[in-house]
Amino acid sequence: MVIKRIKPMSFAKMNAVIYGLIGLLVGGMFSLLAMAGGLAAGADSENGGMAATFGMIFGVGAIIIAPICYAILGFIGGLIGAVVYNFAAGMMGGIEVETA
Repeated sequence: MVIKRIKPMSFAKMNAVIYGLIGLLVGGMFSLLAMAGGLAAGADSENGGMAATFGMIFGVGAIIIAPICYAILGFIGGLIGAVVYNFAAGMMGGIEVETA
């Protein structure tokens, strides 16, 4: 079987979902680090409440913003990648895939 063409919108949507899930994992890691850093800074300084609050806000924001940004960039990258693949496959013939 030879993959000769990929539908760009289909590939872009799938890429957006995959990258959105990756963004959720990355956002979760940033969230934990930001909240831990905010709490640590809050324990050591005179303005501890302000540092802790900033860390908590940044942590929650990372869980929301990272998946959205990753999904948007994954969609755009998938769309461009599928168009480039279709152009190259037209010249080279596509990718051979062997199934069992």
